[in-house]
Amino acid sequence: MKYLKTYPEKCIGCMQCMDVCSETFFKEKNRDKSSIKVTKKEDNSWDIIVCNQKCRLCVAECPVKALSVSKQGVVLLNKKICVGCLACVAVCPIDAMMWLEGMENPFKCVACGKCAEICPSGALEIIEEE
Repeated sequence: MKYLKTYPEKCIGCMQCMDVCSETFFKEKNRDKSSIKVTKKEDNSWDIIVCNQKCRLCVAECPVKALSVSKQGVVLLNKKICVGCLACVAVCPIDAMMWLEGMENPFKCVACGKCAEICPSGALEIIEEE
């Protein structure tokens, strides 16, 4: 299983992870289009929201089976099958399935690792387990 492990206590809130994510998948620097969300909490610490690839409630909820699990254990969305019903967004318990007004399909982390590579504080790490 491959997933992105987060260490919020190490996060410095630079948002470089969000920038590289949107640039990688949407070819623009737009933090709203990032599959990882970093937010500042009331105590000035940071929260990192990203799909853990483990709960898979979205896969079970999808009425057209547009979501599947890869051999690496990553939940993937097939945009050709997706009908944009957003049931996956509604069922996600940590709000890691993203969607923006005007977009045809939702999107989520695919554990590509670009964010972990760029993170200057070590708050992100790609884990590969058997």
